[in-house]
Amino acid sequence: MAVATSWWLKPQHCYFLELNCRLSKSLLLINRAMLSTSNSSDSYTTIRERVTFNREIKKSKFIAIAGPISDERSAHSFLSEIQDPRATHNCWAYKVGDQYRCNDDGEPSGTAGKPIYSAIVSSGVDRVMVVVIRYFGGIKLGTGGLVRAYGGVASECLKNAPICIVKLTQT
Repeated sequence: MAVATSWWLKPQHCYFLELNCRLSKSLLLINRAMLSTSNSSDSYTTIRERVTFNREIKKSKFIAIAGPISDERSAHSFLSEIQDPRATHNCWAYKVGDQYRCNDDGEPSGTAGKPIYSAIVSSGVDRVMVVVIRYFGGIKLGTGGLVRAYGGVASECLKNAPICIVKLTQT
C-alpha cells in the first residue's frame, strides 16, 4: 500500500515543481519588464555579458549569441566578429534606444530578423544585439517554423542572460 501511495505522489510532485519553475520564469520576465519600463532617460537595462544558446530543430543547428552594444558601429563590429561564413544563415537584430535594425540573411522575408527583434523587445533590454547562426540540416521548416525557431532561440538566449541597469552620468 505504501508503494502505491508513493507512486501516486511522484507525478503530482513533478507537476508542482514544473509549475513552480514556470512561475519563477514568469516572475523573472515581469521583473525585467518592470526594470526596463521604470528606467528614466538617464539609465537603461541591458545584458551584462555575451551569452550563447544552442538548439537543434529538425536537424538544423541554431546558435544564438547575444551581446551588449553601445551604438550602430559596435553592432557591426559584433556582427563581423560573430558571423560564420560557413553557416547557411547569419540572421541578426539589434536595438539601441529607438534605433533598431534586423536582417534575414537569405531566409524568407520577415522570418528571422523580425522574430529576433521581437525577442529583444519582449525581453525588455536595450543596447543589445542578437545573432542567430543556422546550419541547415536538410529539412525545410516553412515560414512559421522559421519564425518560431529564430524567435524562440533568441528569446531563450536573452532569458538566460544576466542583466544590469546602466546609469548614464553627465560630464
